[in-house]
Amino acid sequence: MSGNVRLYVEHSLGAGQSVTLSREQAHYLFGVMRKGVGTKVSLFNGQDGEWQAEVVEAGKRVGILTCRVQTRPVQMPPDLWLMFAPIKKARTDFIVEKAAEMGARRIVPVMTEFTNAGRIQRDRLQAHAIEAAEQCGGTFVPHVAEAIKFGALLDHWDVGRGIMFCDEALAGGSSSLPAVLAAPAAILIGPEGGFSPAERKRLGGLEAAQAVSLGPRILRADTAAVAALTLWQQALGDWDAA
Repeated sequence: MSGNVRLYVEHSLGAGQSVTLSREQAHYLFGVMRKGVGTKVSLFNGQDGEWQAEVVEAGKRVGILTCRVQTRPVQMPPDLWLMFAPIKKARTDFIVEKAAEMGARRIVPVMTEFTNAGRIQRDRLQAHAIEAAEQCGGTFVPHVAEAIKFGALLDHWDVGRGIMFCDEALAGGSSSLPAVLAAPAAILIGPEGGFSPAERKRLGGLEAAQAVSLGPRILRADTAAVAALTLWQQALGDWDAA
């Protein structure tokens, strides 16, 4: 990772544009990183690409930067959602961070029958997605949706978006992906206890859903999320664009 400081901001970015930092960002940049006036910082907002900006005012609680030059255009990821059943707090955080790094466009916590997790704090997970994008050099931050129940998720599902249903019951089978799972698509990862019989039946009756194996062994939920994102991106996403 580059030593250059990168910050996500909720401001328009363009040549000569002034950007006011939040109190937390000012504390991080000037209090933690010990930067000052004249420092060059990379800014992005998910829409206007990455811009090199210069600190023109530095204080303990406030900071103002001016955009100088665009260093990269925005790089949109494929239209891929990661839908997963939340697990323990730290491992849920891990899933969100890796989804942001690996190119998911939307992240959806799904409450299944066997989901064993407490209250989902969407704002905290969104902050993890932002931090991951800052650190990995991304110019886009995936949206973290509010947690939704499994049934409600599928009640009005857009049949034009294929679901890569990662089925632990298929462990040991082929992990090749059918072309129907190309974007727009969604990856669905179940809870530690797996999907219930009723949920499996619901997915089996959904034309958009395709059951997929993730290899010869049953994976932990957080490992499965990374494996599924890797498999999809390599086969159908933008990892082989070069």
